Amino acid sequence: MSAARPLTILRTIAVTATLPLLLTACGYGSEAKKEDDKPANAAATGGKKLSASEVRIGYFPNLTHATALVGLQEGLIQKELGGTTIKPQSFNAGPSEIEALNGGSLDIGFIGPSPSINGYVKSKGSNLRIISGSASGGVKLVVNPDKIKTLDDLKGKKIATPQKGNTQDVAFLNWIAEKGWTVDAESGKGDVSVVRTDNKVTPDAFKQGSIDGAWVPEPTASKLVSEGGSVLLDETTLWPDKKFVITNVIVSQKFLKEHPDVVEAVLAGTVKTNEWINANPDKAKASANAKLAAEGGKPLDAKVIDPAWSSILVTDDPLATTLKAQADYAVKAKLIEQPDLAGIYDLTLLNKVLKAAGKPEVSDAGLGAK
Repeated sequence: MSAARPLTILRTIAVTATLPLLLTACGYGSEAKKEDDKPANAAATGGKKLSASEVRIGYFPNLTHATALVGLQEGLIQKELGGTTIKPQSFNAGPSEIEALNGGSLDIGFIGPSPSINGYVKSKGSNLRIISGSASGGVKLVVNPDKIKTLDDLKGKKIATPQKGNTQDVAFLNWIAEKGWTVDAESGKGDVSVVRTDNKVTPDAFKQGSIDGAWVPEPTASKLVSEGGSVLLDETTLWPDKKFVITNVIVSQKFLKEHPDVVEAVLAGTVKTNEWINANPDKAKASANAKLAAEGGKPLDAKVIDPAWSSILVTDDPLATTLKAQADYAVKAKLIEQPDLAGIYDLTLLNKVLKAAGKPEVSDAGLGAK
């Protein structure tokens, strides 16, 4: 398997969201927002339209969706689409994006591993495919250094995760189990109190002392650090090669079947976007922040975006073995039954794009569509 090289200077850039029925998404709400077309994403004048006149692309206004943020902001995805127009939609939680995809109002989405699994399993493999990776990393355990100085000090403390069964919640429950401690996954009660808290309010809860720390994605982790928190653990250290999927690119199977040329063009754009991010770290960070400002009304402070950005790796590789591992963690926590993930990936078009660009192909870990 192969991933994009780390960003120089700043290094590099789910989430995330949910696993099946019992698993709900982490994010900043659940509403989708349709955007007005920006000049960078308008169809090229006189450009050749592909088999669809438009493609509806969903993403989250999170740094772990850097490929989408930068690709849209810089027009790098639109450039590959020519006269086919991008209709972007921002989402704040996985279930709403999966619902849009399944309901036919969205064609392609950037989304975390848990909702990818959720959408695939709930539809018995009929509604979506993962067609590319997008990002790895960007998840940290941040604690109050006055209360917690070592990992063993977490016992008896209140630690937040974004939501029950979301990607970070499952990872934390698995880490607790490997420590030999016991927590009831449903209630969050046990040797550690797992407090499910929306990322929007986690920084305030931390400041008020109602939680002692949090296992959260960026930029929430760096927001906590800016409030006096200390990074006790970076989740990348728990994974082989320090890589694990946090964001995928998914597609409606119907759209993939009817418009493979459009999907291929979008993937050509994401591959070029990741390459541009790695070659232009400072410009890419500023671009992502500009897109976030357009979404939320103001950019992130340097003390937040700098450490957050440097902990995320943009990658074309979906890191398929780590998605399978995350599903196994949820099964281990008794949040879900063992899912059948056979066919969740279709990397055919991605590998075609990578080969044309002189890049190595990536693996589906035996979970590809037949």
